[in-house]
Amino acid sequence: MARNKPFPLYEKVEIIDAGSEGKAVARVDNRVIFVPYVVPGDVVDIQVVRKKKSFFEGRAVKVHSYSDKRVEAKCEHFGVCGGCRWQNMDYEDQLHYKQKQVVENLTRIGGLELPEINPIIASENIYHYRNKLEYTFSNRRWFVEKPDPDKPELRTRNGLGFHLPGMFDRILDIDNCYLQRDPSNGIRLAARDFTLENDYEYYDVKKWDGYVRNLLIRTSSTGDLMVIIVFRFVDHIKGPALMNHLLEKFPEITSMMYVINDKQNDDIGDLEVKLHHGNDFIMEEMEGLKFKIGPKSFFQTNRDQALKLYNTAKDFAGLKGEELVYDLYTGTGTIAAFVARYAKKVIGIEYVASATEDARANSALNGIENTEFVAGDMLRVLNDEFIELHGKPDVIITDPPRSGMHEKVVRQIMKIGPEKIVYVSCNPATQARDLAILKEQYKMEKVQPVDMFPQTHHVENVALLTKVSQ
Repeated sequence: MARNKPFPLYEKVEIIDAGSEGKAVARVDNRVIFVPYVVPGDVVDIQVVRKKKSFFEGRAVKVHSYSDKRVEAKCEHFGVCGGCRWQNMDYEDQLHYKQKQVVENLTRIGGLELPEINPIIASENIYHYRNKLEYTFSNRRWFVEKPDPDKPELRTRNGLGFHLPGMFDRILDIDNCYLQRDPSNGIRLAARDFTLENDYEYYDVKKWDGYVRNLLIRTSSTGDLMVIIVFRFVDHIKGPALMNHLLEKFPEITSMMYVINDKQNDDIGDLEVKLHHGNDFIMEEMEGLKFKIGPKSFFQTNRDQALKLYNTAKDFAGLKGEELVYDLYTGTGTIAAFVARYAKKVIGIEYVASATEDARANSALNGIENTEFVAGDMLRVLNDEFIELHGKPDVIITDPPRSGMHEKVVRQIMKIGPEKIVYVSCNPATQARDLAILKEQYKMEKVQPVDMFPQTHHVENVALLTKVSQ
């Protein structure tokens, strides 16, 4: 009987680059190996753990020498959590590889001729920059080390934290997270301690059973603080007791809300969010503009960098005050609000109807009268009849999801033929794919990477395209 050949171990291999998904890159025998939690310049032994047709995946089992790009990871959960995979790389080097990622995607995938690219806009805060985090209650806690048999109190299977990479049913119990400012950590720990001490049933994702499911925390630069707790069913004693406990410990909470979710997934988009205490929103401010953020509202999770991103989009548009602007994938209308004061009119299109309601409310809140928002599938909405009704735009600003734009939407934009396109992207790979089509009629004028998520491989990019005379 034939036995499977064991995966190879490669010794003293230099890590040569930073790659996708936050993993680093090595090359052995002309084969690419992706390795997490190491830094370009490290020399390591690599144990291959998975073979693919065109590449291997491995893990570093021994470090022979450390790179000068390496720093000490700040988080105690680094290497297990998976959320901040570049945390052991110096921030200046993180910026270098993010800019490199943008260039390589645009040239390799898009086949684009690039102008001189502006240096990536760095984040002043490389920790505590997120304004929204979601944690999961689970009775399938992951133990990093085998529990001490002499300390049975530490053997609880209940945990409150993040899903482990690739494990939908395993939760890493988090003691301290550096992504969101205080009192985020305190609220999470207080919720965990109270539910453990009072025997709350943590959710079992395999049996779809248990009581407490999720904890969401949203903060704002104005000092507002929203906490949302997701329960599986109504309990008129345990639910209020937990929420009141958090309110007592953290009087700075301005919005305490809850959701009943008995579905077999964690999405609350189609569920009612109920108010327990305070306001059903928090307020955010950016350059004199106010934004009302509800429990389901989309808002960029790094407020300070979002401001730089929006200003870049506005500057690239180069508006003179007489332009008709289409803002595609407008979300809650933040970009529309930023450019409205410089344009004749802005029309935002968004798939999520509740987001367009938020966009209208935010325009009204800021006294903006030259915006209009339409809800619907971009493929169906952005058609010839829409253009005939609303007019041909001088500028199109598009900020699609990570998957980019549908090819039919890209070709419809080309058919419309605005003089300028400002493409804001959270995924330079899909942006490059779309720009490869647009280059038939448009020239790339400017490129501006923006770092929204320090300690991760993610990077945003803004591109300005101008129509080529036929």
